[in-house]
Amino acid sequence: MSFKKEAIKQINLFADLMEFNGANSFKINAFRGAANTLRSIDEDIESMLHDGSITNIKGIGKGIQAFLYDLSDNGIVKELDELSVSIPEGIIDILQIRGLGVKKVKLIYETLGVKNINDLAEVCLSNKLSEVKGFTVKSEYTILDEIEKQSKNKLFMRYNRAEHLGAQLINKLLEFESCLKVEFTGEIRRKMEVISKIEIIYSVNSRENFKSELINLYKYNELDGDGSIKIMQVEMGANIPVYLILTDEKDYYSTLFTTTGSAEFMEKIDAIDDENFENEEQIFDTMNIPFIIPEMREQEYWNAPEQFRTNSNLVKDNFNGMLHFHTTQSDGANTLLEMAKGALDFGYKYLAVCDHSKSAFYANGLTEERVLKQKDEIKLVSNKLGIKIYHGVESDILKDGSLDYSDEFLHNFDFLVASVHSIFGLTEEEMTSRIIKAIENPHTDVLGHPTGRLLLARDSYKLNIEKVIEACAKNDVAIEINASPHRLDLDWRNIYFARELGCKFAINPDAHSVKGIEETLFGINIARKGGIQKNEVINCYSEEKFEEYLTRKINRII
Repeated sequence: MSFKKEAIKQINLFADLMEFNGANSFKINAFRGAANTLRSIDEDIESMLHDGSITNIKGIGKGIQAFLYDLSDNGIVKELDELSVSIPEGIIDILQIRGLGVKKVKLIYETLGVKNINDLAEVCLSNKLSEVKGFTVKSEYTILDEIEKQSKNKLFMRYNRAEHLGAQLINKLLEFESCLKVEFTGEIRRKMEVISKIEIIYSVNSRENFKSELINLYKYNELDGDGSIKIMQVEMGANIPVYLILTDEKDYYSTLFTTTGSAEFMEKIDAIDDENFENEEQIFDTMNIPFIIPEMREQEYWNAPEQFRTNSNLVKDNFNGMLHFHTTQSDGANTLLEMAKGALDFGYKYLAVCDHSKSAFYANGLTEERVLKQKDEIKLVSNKLGIKIYHGVESDILKDGSLDYSDEFLHNFDFLVASVHSIFGLTEEEMTSRIIKAIENPHTDVLGHPTGRLLLARDSYKLNIEKVIEACAKNDVAIEINASPHRLDLDWRNIYFARELGCKFAINPDAHSVKGIEETLFGINIARKGGIQKNEVINCYSEEKFEEYLTRKINRII
């Protein structure tokens, strides 16, 4: 988690705990306001602390600055820790339950004596919560669902954060004199979207030297004492286990192969002798199996038709078009000029800006008048940088499946991503019909984040994903693999089915800032898990071929 996100999280928690304790409302509001201010700042907050420029930010007073300095320097905030001690231990967990604000949490604490998650579950199961003003039987069921989800989610971490924490450890291990080789294995090496444990394989010249070096950094437990592979669980601030798998250099690649997994994939593989392999390719050769990239080593690989088991050839250098990103015209943090420069630096050759449409009032969606004004900005930036910028939009799919501009007005756009952003509670049949109707609109080029999931935060809405994929194939609409590490949607498990039907894909960062452009890489990871080839991805099209795609159903003037 970035320092900015961590700071906002801790400030909001501090405000919540102050409110629970009945603190001065002025101070509470000051901290809540500070969290909102930080959220709107695009600069690096920690750098601003170090160079003193944080003092120039209105709403970040001395007390809040001290809070931030404490968090930056020590990783914890003493004032927050002291306040936490005065609150029943389980209250903080209850405050994380969606739909329960501080006032409601305090109410059920005072009326029902609810001090922790177990107490909360008990009053829901006994229907005592619905007797409290402001709660219903439906509230009890909703809260029970959230409790189950929170419990499950504590066992996982999104890929990007797990990789970041693991990389920090690897960088430290590389400095050890005992280090010969070190890299990720397990779920991170397979690029799973959520991670249950961080596994790092580590080859040493001396186990004793390694342990003497490690103890200076982390406490650890030896979990395996058979003398061949020792696994250490390292405590480094992660909410999931962190394991070091120790091996001798001669066993390095055989151990890397077996620990990469997955377990279901490995069930189809014959056991290998612990030979002194020089790389994994040699291991596959001994089994007379073509080399399979780590990302694809899942059960789904064996379930797929043989013609779809070819290793994905998709890499960053294949990408020509950045096709779904936002600017300050809607809810982005950077201007079109800044985003275009960032895209060029990343290696993109053409762009399709897709700010939010008019019904997305929460994201400053564009009215028809603002859409027409945006054309002038697009022309100016395109001429200034010498890069083709297509005028796109991320159009909201309304409840009835229509898009939120008239068909006549949609002719103003070169490119259209259709997405659901509201009314998630429809039945499976209603949601499926809604999305298919949008897919059938001839202006739709891409179905954005098809299931609406937010990893470890919000489940997919109810829909028949196979019918949706079939509709995309039938109507020649590309399916988005939204590269945001919070989404990674389409789920990779559905990629093989979509490929069998001949679907095209769009791998888009959905970037709301220049930094967000880099998240394209997470989408590539997920696409590779499904074996996607570069010719199946419209972002990899040349500019000429992309324009052919844009005019495949309607006569756009580009």
